[in-house]
Amino acid sequence: MQHASDHPAGGGGSAEGEAFVPRGGPQQGLRRRTGPVPLDYSSPRSGRAGDGRRSTFREDVGHAAAETYLVTGLAFTLLGYLGVGYRWISQLIALLVYAVLLMPGFIKVGYYYFFSSQVIRSVVYGEQPRNRLDLYMPRDNSKSSPVVAFVTGGAWIIGYKAWGALLGRRLAERGIIVACIDYRNFPQGTISDMVTDASEAISFICKNVVSFGGDPDKIYLMGQSAGAHIAACALLEQAVKESKGESTYWNLAQIKAYFGLSGGYNIQNLVDHFHERGLYRSIFLSIMEGEESLPRFSPEIVAKKLSAETISLLPQIVLLHGTADYSIPSSASATFADVLKQAGGKVELQLYEGKTHTDVFLQDPLRGGRDKMLEDVLSVIHVDDASAREKAASAPTPERLVYEWQIKLARQISPF
Repeated sequence: MQHASDHPAGGGGSAEGEAFVPRGGPQQGLRRRTGPVPLDYSSPRSGRAGDGRRSTFREDVGHAAAETYLVTGLAFTLLGYLGVGYRWISQLIALLVYAVLLMPGFIKVGYYYFFSSQVIRSVVYGEQPRNRLDLYMPRDNSKSSPVVAFVTGGAWIIGYKAWGALLGRRLAERGIIVACIDYRNFPQGTISDMVTDASEAISFICKNVVSFGGDPDKIYLMGQSAGAHIAACALLEQAVKESKGESTYWNLAQIKAYFGLSGGYNIQNLVDHFHERGLYRSIFLSIMEGEESLPRFSPEIVAKKLSAETISLLPQIVLLHGTADYSIPSSASATFADVLKQAGGKVELQLYEGKTHTDVFLQDPLRGGRDKMLEDVLSVIHVDDASAREKAASAPTPERLVYEWQIKLARQISPF
């Protein structure tokens, strides 16, 4: 079996080019080098200009307008798949009120996303138009930082890298580099395309981690909702390939842990649930490439069939879920954890009492203060680093971005 370093990384560029601009600024100079695929800042949506300088305010405003237009289009695409009628109208009204209530927080996070010097947007990792990722960088660059590769959710229809902006900000504030991965959505692609894109992005991150100040021995994979499912599929697909000795672009030994947040892992058992929630059976089966493909793309079912040797290749798996999640029930994570334990996997289940699908990912981080889910993630990342744990414990308390009454009311209205 060949390791990631023996392969090109998913078509992200040529083998030689401009290296990453140090966080100290372009005055330190660009160096030519060979080896890992260089980070490509030439994209018109990139956070840096092609010559390595920071993009101008005018360019950033243009990027903000373009991405706002894209996000609006994604929202209407999703609503279009929910069908027309009472449910469609009620969901739309609930979504609009929910967004208005949390708008102050969204504006602050959006400003950070577009104008912070710590965010590098739309780094190219592959050949598809959606093969981009955003990097959220800690302010302290005195030493290599842990890296979290994050696959966003979005019902397999509106997944988008910017959805990870709040998580990226919160983790970057605690010294973690976050790479938020974009991928093809339905109908531009189906589930196998999404898994391929995620795997290519993981390969790119593993291959270039040192270039953007990351620690190659501290790479973590994380997914939320549909992104947790896609990332888990990529993880198990990789384990199967490695157990067969097939050539791969990365290897599981490079991933220290997988965090699955509010994910669904037995897709076969969730078809009816999603149908009742508005993601109709015919559309969902199209996304999953037909009913016959559901077992193949159900990590829980796949894990049951794997040998103990294959399961042993998997990294530590940490499943996080709110018990009041109506979009994907917490039993999805609990059952997957049981299957992995019985198969000999290294797995931890963390349930958050009374938390919904969006509480742990959106409302709680917007609330500011100490975030239980974030603390649980950090405890795994810093388990072998006492100094990092001390530094994280003494870090400034994250600021509140939305008033409490807005968060509570939005929670009651949330369509998720």
